Amino acid sequence: MVKPWDHCFFMLRCFDDTVHYFKVPSKTDSVATRKRWLDAFEAHSSYSTRHYSQEKIIDDADGDGGAAVKNLPHALQAANALQQKLDSEVSIFLSMVKNEENCALAAPLLLKAKQTSELSSETCAALHLCLELLSKQEEVWSLKLEQEVEKNKALTEALQTLATEHHELKQSLYKSRRSSTLTTLTEDDFFDAVSESESELSVSGFLSVASHSCEEDEGRDTPLLSHPSALRGPTGMSGEGDHGNQPAQYNGVKKHRTCLPAPMFSRNDVSIWSILKKCIGMELSKIAMPVIVNEPLSFLQRLTEYMEHTYLIHQANATTDSVERMKCVAAFAVSAVASQWERTGKPFNPLLGETYELIRDDLGFRWVSEQVSHHPPVSAFQAEGLRDDFIFHGSIYPKLKFWGKSIEAEPKGVITLELPKYNEAYTWTNPTCCVHNIIVGQLWIEQYGSVEVINHKTGERCSMMFKPCGLFGKELHKVEGYILDKSKKKLCAIYGKWTECLYTVDSATFDAHKKTDKKNSDEKKGSKQSSVDEEPEEMPPPDAETVQVIPGSELLWKITPRPDNSAKFYAFSTFAMHLNELEKSMEGVIPPTDSRLRPDIRAMENGDIDQASAEKKRLEEKQRMARKNRTKSTEEWKTRWFQQGPNPHNKAQDWLCLKGYWDRNYTHLPDIY
Repeated sequence: MVKPWDHCFFMLRCFDDTVHYFKVPSKTDSVATRKRWLDAFEAHSSYSTRHYSQEKIIDDADGDGGAAVKNLPHALQAANALQQKLDSEVSIFLSMVKNEENCALAAPLLLKAKQTSELSSETCAALHLCLELLSKQEEVWSLKLEQEVEKNKALTEALQTLATEHHELKQSLYKSRRSSTLTTLTEDDFFDAVSESESELSVSGFLSVASHSCEEDEGRDTPLLSHPSALRGPTGMSGEGDHGNQPAQYNGVKKHRTCLPAPMFSRNDVSIWSILKKCIGMELSKIAMPVIVNEPLSFLQRLTEYMEHTYLIHQANATTDSVERMKCVAAFAVSAVASQWERTGKPFNPLLGETYELIRDDLGFRWVSEQVSHHPPVSAFQAEGLRDDFIFHGSIYPKLKFWGKSIEAEPKGVITLELPKYNEAYTWTNPTCCVHNIIVGQLWIEQYGSVEVINHKTGERCSMMFKPCGLFGKELHKVEGYILDKSKKKLCAIYGKWTECLYTVDSATFDAHKKTDKKNSDEKKGSKQSSVDEEPEEMPPPDAETVQVIPGSELLWKITPRPDNSAKFYAFSTFAMHLNELEKSMEGVIPPTDSRLRPDIRAMENGDIDQASAEKKRLEEKQRMARKNRTKSTEEWKTRWFQQGPNPHNKAQDWLCLKGYWDRNYTHLPDIY
C-alpha cells in the first residue's frame, strides 16, 4: 500500500498479517526509488507465491508429476505409432478416391488428404524435437544436481568435522581453566567450573536423556536458595512449589499415576544430525522425523503445561493492587515456559482437527485446545477458571528452523490473560527456544528474547529479557526486567531464572546491584584474560548454579521440583505425567478427536516403538489423503471450536474460542485416528 501524498512511504502486509513500513530517502528521486522497491517486492511475491503453489501441487500429487515426465518417451512412441497409422489410412483413402469415377470430387479430397498427411508428419517431427531438447536439458540438470550433491556432502562433512574439533577444543579449554583456577576459586567464580560428567560427552549421545541417572537429577531438580528470604514468599504464596503434586480429581481420574507405563527408549544410537543435515536453514514443520526423537505427548498436551502454576493467576485475582497483579502475571508468563527445561524430546505434531481437554478441580481451571491449521501448524487454546475468575487463551504457531548446530523454535502468536474481576487484560508473546549441540555434545535448551507483558487497562507493562547463555554460561537461563507504569517509570525490578524461580526487588536496589556486579566482573576479566572467543552454542549448562538473591527481594515463584524418576520418563514433571492418563470413565465423555486417543502416542507411552512408528505413518498418510480428497471436492476444512479473528485487546490476528465444547455434543466430528 502507498500514500499518494507521501512519495517516500509504502507499507507491506505479509501472509501472516505482519505489517512492515518502509520509507525511501527523500533526497533522491523518491518516486522512482519507491517504484523500484515495489517492483522488486512484487517480483519476489510472485516468485514466492509460484514456488509455494508448485510445492503444494507436488505435495498433493504424491509424485504424479514425476510419473508424467517419465511417461513422456512412451507418449512420443504412441504419437509415432498413431502417425504411421494415419499415413496408412491416408494411403488407403487416396487409392479409394482414385478408383472413384467422379474426378471433380476426387481432386479436392486428394488435396485435403495430402495436407492432413503433411500436417501429421510435421506434428510428429515437432514432438521429436521436444523430446531431444528435454533430453539434453535433463542431462544438464542431472549434471548440476550431481555437482550440488557433491558440494552438499563436502560441506556437511566439513561442518561435522569442524563442530567435533571445536567441541574437543572447548573441552580441553575447560579442563585447563578448571585446573588453573581450582585453588583460587571463589563463590563468584563457580560458573566457570564444569563437572566431569559434562566434560566427557559421547559424540553419539544425541538426545540421551535416558543416560542420566536418578541420583544426578536429584541434585539438579531442587534449586539451591542462597538467602534466608528465599525460603519465604510474599503473603499467600506459601506452598507454591507443591501445587503440581497434590492429589486431585479431574476428567474422572481419582488417583494420578506417578510414572508412565514404560520408561523411555535410549536415544544414544540416534543421530539427529544424519536426519537434519539436509535441512539447514529450512522450516521443519514439513520434515518427517522418526518417532524415536518424540516424547509421548501431543503439542496440544505440551501447551497445557502452561497451567502447571495456575495458583499465580488466583493470587493475581486476590490482590487489589495493579502492580502486585502485574508481578503475579509476569511470574505466570515465566513459569509457563519452565516445563521445557531439559525436555529435548519433540512432542508429536497434532493432526488437523485434533483436540485436547483437561479439567483440574484442584487448580481451578478447565482447558480446551484444537489444531486449527496444518500448514502452517497453528494450535489454539482457551482455559477458564472454574469460578469464572479468569480466561487464558491464545494461538501458537511454533516456527522451527535448523541452523546447523542448533534448532530454533519461535513460538509465534499472542497469549492473553483476562481478569474479569478488574476488567483487565494482559497480553504477551513467549521467548524463542533453542536446542543446542545437534551435531556433537550434550543437548541442552535455552530460552532467549524479550517478553513484554502489557496491562491494556492501566498501561502498565513488565518488560523482561530472557538472556542468552553468554560467556562460559554465566547468563544461562537468566531473566531480568522491570515493571513500568504508563509513563515508562520504573516501579520495581524482576529477576531470576526461568528454570528455578523469580524474585522482585526495588528497581534502585537492583540497578545498584547490577552496577556492583558489572564492576566485579570487569575486574575479574582484567585478571583472567582468555584468548579464546566463546560461543554460547558450545556451552553445556552449568551443573549447580543458582540465583544470587539480592537482599530485600521477595519470592514470586519457584518451580515445582521434578519427581525422582523424571530422567527415566522423558524429563517429565509430575504435571506432565498426568496429561495422557486415560480412564474408562472418560470413554464416551471426551470427543473422539482427543489426544489421549491417538494410537501412536499411546503405543509410544506403552513402550511399543515399532507400533508407534507404524501408527504415526498411518495417521500422516490418512491426513494427506483427507486433504487430497478435500482438494478434489473443493470442500474447505472448518474448525469446530475456534474461529479466526482479531484479538479484542491488541487487534492482532488470533483464534478465539466458540461456545459449545463443554455441552458434550460431539456429533459430526471428523474421523482423524
